[in-house]
Amino acid sequence: MKTIVKNSSSSNHGLMAFWATFEKRHLSSYVEWHNCEHMIERVSIPGFQTGRRYAVFGEHKRFLQFYETKKSSVLGSKPYLDALNNPTPRTKEALTWFRDPVRNIYELIGSCGKPDIFPAPYLAALRFNLVDGLDQTLMPLYSHEWLTSLCQITNVLRARMYRVDENISKIMTSERKIYSGGPGEQRYLALIEIAKPFTQTPDVILEASRQVFPKGNGRRDEYADQTWLDFSLDKP
Repeated sequence: MKTIVKNSSSSNHGLMAFWATFEKRHLSSYVEWHNCEHMIERVSIPGFQTGRRYAVFGEHKRFLQFYETKKSSVLGSKPYLDALNNPTPRTKEALTWFRDPVRNIYELIGSCGKPDIFPAPYLAALRFNLVDGLDQTLMPLYSHEWLTSLCQITNVLRARMYRVDENISKIMTSERKIYSGGPGEQRYLALIEIAKPFTQTPDVILEASRQVFPKGNGRRDEYADQTWLDFSLDKP
């Protein structure tokens, strides 16, 4: 039985998640830049703990990149904003390759399970909104009962629930002006770490959630990705 952890002091509470697609001609240059310069730079910023890049199944040119921080406020801190407003020459070029970018800053609101000593080889990401007016009523249930039901699925290692920090997500920076992307429309994000890929990720995740919430009750604007680990970096 996996344990529900609410705002554990051992957890990283902040998350910057960025989805983007790349044209084939830019892929190798993007991966080199992200591996050898950008992720090292970002994880070196005070308060940053881990960096991950996952490739989306079925869309070989689309990636989910994210950084975990001690607190979500780190993602609005002066050291991070200084980096965003003073991109390196390679970063300025790389950001022009991003297509269909979605970038959000999140705060952890619930967690089930514990991280392994190694990063999860696969990750399912579900973005969604709650029906208008029901956030305060349903979200405590989602961050407990729903996470619990997800953690009972075979091969699920950990499930975490995040809520967008709208104020930090909307901050305009020099980097954002280059890639011309902004926050996504979904307010909530569930990250489900899995040992083996699901055959049909959206169906499996949504079916688990319907054990607690019937179809059509509570969630809207759902968007699910299944991904595999492409690159990982932890702060020593």
